[in-house]
Amino acid sequence: MLLGTYLSLQLNRISSKSLSYSVLNGLGAGLILISLTQSFNLSAFLIESAWLLISIVGVILTVRDKGNSKSQSEPPTNSVNQ
Repeated sequence: MLLGTYLSLQLNRISSKSLSYSVLNGLGAGLILISLTQSFNLSAFLIESAWLLISIVGVILTVRDKGNSKSQSEPPTNSVNQ
């Protein structure tokens, strides 16, 4: 999953700023973490945990930025001066 996401990024099929990029990276890291329950490796656990946390931050920032861009693109309301 991680390699497919990275390949898609390199082939310009996905943007590093897109929600799907962060979600796919987080999903890939999460699946690797699950696989480590069968054969634990501390260094892999640490790097995949960091990868997952960074992906979660990316998802939060992307969702927040999309919310901000929607509110900025809405026309301002007219206020009536009395």
